[in-house]
Order: sequence, then C-alpha cells, then structure tokens
Amino acid sequence: MTGDSRPAGCPLRSAQWYGEQDRNGYIHRAWMRRGVPADAFDGRPQIAIANTAAGFTPCNAHLDELSASVSNGVYEAGGIPVDLPVVSLGETNVRPTAMLWRNMAAMAIEEMLRANPIDAVVLLGGCDKTIPSLTMAAASVDLPAVVVPGGPMLTGHFRGAPLGCGTDVWRLGEEVRAGTLSQEDFSASESAMIRSKGHCNTMGTASTMALVTEALGFIPRGVAGTPAPDARLLQASHEAGRLVVDMITQDRRPSTFLTKASFHNAIVALAAIGGSSNAVVHLLALAGRLGIEVSIDDFDRIGSRVPLLVNLQPAGKHLMDDLFRAGGLRAVLREVRDLLDPEALTVDGRPLVEGLEDAAIWDTEVIAPFDTPVQAEAGLVVVRGNLAPDGALVKPSAASPRLLNHRGRAVVFDSIEDFHSRVDDPDLDIDADSVMILRGCGPKGYPGMPEVSNMPLPRKLLEQGVRDMVRICDGRMSGTAYGTVVLHVSPEAAAGGPLAKVRTGDWVILDVENRLLAVDIADEELNAREPSPAAVAAFANPKRGWERLYVDHVQQAHTGADLDFLVGSSGSEVSRESH
Repeated sequence: MTGDSRPAGCPLRSAQWYGEQDRNGYIHRAWMRRGVPADAFDGRPQIAIANTAAGFTPCNAHLDELSASVSNGVYEAGGIPVDLPVVSLGETNVRPTAMLWRNMAAMAIEEMLRANPIDAVVLLGGCDKTIPSLTMAAASVDLPAVVVPGGPMLTGHFRGAPLGCGTDVWRLGEEVRAGTLSQEDFSASESAMIRSKGHCNTMGTASTMALVTEALGFIPRGVAGTPAPDARLLQASHEAGRLVVDMITQDRRPSTFLTKASFHNAIVALAAIGGSSNAVVHLLALAGRLGIEVSIDDFDRIGSRVPLLVNLQPAGKHLMDDLFRAGGLRAVLREVRDLLDPEALTVDGRPLVEGLEDAAIWDTEVIAPFDTPVQAEAGLVVVRGNLAPDGALVKPSAASPRLLNHRGRAVVFDSIEDFHSRVDDPDLDIDADSVMILRGCGPKGYPGMPEVSNMPLPRKLLEQGVRDMVRICDGRMSGTAYGTVVLHVSPEAAAGGPLAKVRTGDWVILDVENRLLAVDIADEELNAREPSPAAVAAFANPKRGWERLYVDHVQQAHTGADLDFLVGSSGSEVSRESH
C-alpha cells in the first residue's frame, strides 16, 4: 500500500512528520528506522496501538498478546503498527481510587495521540477505567479508532461452587463478619477466584463497559465479552488491525459514527444486561467529549423500563463465560431490537442492528427471552428530592424489592474513616430499618468518588440475619456489588449539596417508583442548617499536583465527573512546528 490509502485530497496526517525531505523529515524518519520495512514512510498509514497492559493492572496484563495480533492485521492491510503504551489504571491496586485518575489518563492519552505521527489508533483496554479513558481520549482527538476489549476471565470454582470475581468477595466477606464463615475458609477461596487472565467475570464495570462500548458502536460487533483466553479474541484483534486501516480510507472517525442514537442503544444495552451504575459517569463523560447532549435523565427515560435479560452476578447467578456461551451481547440485542435505534452505526460503517436476526440464545437460563425476563423493569432509576436536587442513582436489579419504598431514620457518617471507626460499635444506635448515609465521598470530597457506597452492614445486624439496608452516598459502588444503594448523589456534600446538612435521627424517604429521595423536614429548615463541621473538616484539600487540579476542576457526577476544561475536543491538529 502507498499513499492512496485515504480519501482523495486528504493526505495522511503522518506525512506532516515523514513526508518532507528537509532536516526535520530526516530526523523523524531516521529515528524510527529500526527494522521496519524500507517503504514504511512513503505513504503507509501509521497505526498506534494504545496498550494499557501493565503489571499493576493484572486484568490487562495479557494485552501484549492482543497487540501482536493487531500488529499482524495492520501489516496485512498495508499499515505500519507502532506500540504506544499509555497510562493504565488497575482497579484493585491504586489508592485512594482509580476514578481519581480516569480523567488524567484520558488527558495523557489524548495528548500522546495528538503529539505523535499517528493516522489511526487501536485501543486496548479491559480493567474498569481503561476503556473509558481510552474512548474519552479518542473522542477528543477524533482520529480513526477502534476498541478491542481484553475480555473476562474464566470462572473459578471453590469446593464445587463457582466464584464471581468481586461479587462473591462482598458476599463471603459479610459472612465472615456475621460469623457464618470461618476466616480459614475465606482465605482458602482466595487462590481459586482468579482462574485465568482477563478482567472480572461478573457483570461488574469492566464487563459492563466492554459490552456497552460495543452497543455504542466503538467495538466490532460480536467481540465484547469474548473470554480473555479464547483464541477468537486473537482473531478479532487481527481483524481490528485490518479494520482500522480501512477506517482511514473511509475517513471514519468517532465523530462520524457516534451519535445520540448510539448512546440510546448503549443505555438500552446497559439495562438489558443489568450493567454497572459506573457506566453512567463514563458514558456521560464520553458524550461530553463528543458534544452530544446526554443527561442522567436519559438513563431513566430510556432504560428504566427495559427488562433485565441477563442472569449474571450481581443481579443473578451466572458469570461472563456463561454469557458468551449462551449467545453473548448480540443475542441480548436481538431480544431488545425493537427498543434500539436502527440508525446508529458502528466502527465498520454498518448499523448496529444489521445481522441481529442471525443471533440466537443457546441457554435461556443465562439469557432470558424478552417475554420472560429475569426482571420486568431493571434499568437504572434516577431519584430526586431535597437530598439530591441534581439526581442520584438506584439499581433496582441489585436491590431488595421491599426496600425500594422505605422510610427510615438516618444514621450519618461524615467520612469513610468515621464509618469504619463506628460501624461495628455495639453501642451504635442503628436497626434494620435505619438508613445509612455516608458523605464526603464524591468527586471533590474524597477526592475521586470511590466505590464505597455499598457500605458493609453493622456486625451486630449481620449477626441478626440482616443482609440489606437502604444506604445513601455521594460516591460510587463497584459494579460487582449489590444491595439497596442510592449513589452518585448530586451535588455531593463537598460541593454544597444538602447531604452535608443531614443529621442522625432525621427521617429519610426513598420512593423509587415515584423517583423520590428526601429528608422528611421542611425545605426551609434544611436550607437554614449549616453543613456538618465534621464533614467539612474531612473534605479533601490537596495542596499540589494532580489532586489539586482535579478538585479545582472536576464536575459533578450527574454530568460525568470530567474536568471542566476537558469537555469537548481539540481535534488532531498540532498548532506549532516540531523542533
């Protein structure tokens, strides 16, 4: 392939680096001539492989294998693949929370895509924040881009029973605290949970973001959900390398195929699979990068009445390799086809709905037909009221139905440290009808909006057999978690939200059917209160570095928690010459 691999009159972007015969062109070519073909710089497209493989991101450690297959596909199609390691965020390791650096990773990736002689990019991600940061970056720089997800791990087993990564950690941990499971048995299960390479095998955030990103159109159809050890994922990676070269020829960039209709379909898919509530902040942030108007209310309006079709932990009992075996995302989308926008396109230029008639459910225990769903209405619900003027989320599919309409007495914790110091105090004045409130855990207050909203229940209540309570927080929760949790409360306490003014003993009302979250006092009284001094004292106040920049510029959860100056895009142009 030579310089004709692009639309007429549209030279390759990399020609700005390699196309001149002057000193700068000499330097650019000479420093890159390290075993590549002699014709690598005579008009062949330069394809970056943005790879989030990292030792401290164990769920992505195998992405180098996928990168090799992508490279083969790129070479086959006439392009030149170039490895581009990018910022990687390991959900289980980084402290205080990986969400603190999602925007930093997106910003760094965007800048590297813009700064280098890149004509298109293949994005390799898996763990929770890596696909969101990659897609946010690609949307802002708007070069031809395709996502290849790393895939879920295979199911591990302990004493004959399957183990769900994450979900069973929460469950088993609570049983230890309740005294119904020994510490020895809990520890013995540890080596059995992670059976293979890949990300969490529950419908946590990693699996959710892969599936939703395919429904959005950013991943080739039928790829998301392929288990990490499955050879077909290597085949898909090879094909993605070929596809991205073709995308240059067609000038197919994120802005050309990601539309409002794409987000409609992503929201429908999110509900049908029982996906993680974290998808909301990631999709909102991505929409903001694209300049597409998507609001938190769209998730309720479009998704709340969609039936839950996928019987996976935490909302069900199966795991991701079961979903793949049973027909995968395409089988789910076939069942909800009448709810999808048929105009939405994908990375290959074809509609998402094309070919759905060929999809089939092979195990109705894992993927339920539309007419006999796992749950009739299971999408995310947005509640509002004097505790959440800008909205908060509830995931009914992970909640106890009896608690979705509840009135209880507030027990308030001013910080995560306050929570840990008091939750197991036998003298804590709390019962099964109480409403646990944790504040100071939003984007600004923590900072970074950690996954702490699914608060562990007090030990004394666990010992009494209690397994769920209403919990309210301005933070997030793991997509692998479950319970009647009201989260993403906006505005957060640290941004002046009314959550900072709630007091222990206040009566709190949750009415999901009527979309209400309120403290049962007059608005005048609530407005007249001062924020809790203990809560204010616990709010983050970093002095320097990324945390200072983040706290000063992060937006609230109901708009995606991006930084205010990163909303939108800057394109791929570099304003100054290189020297």
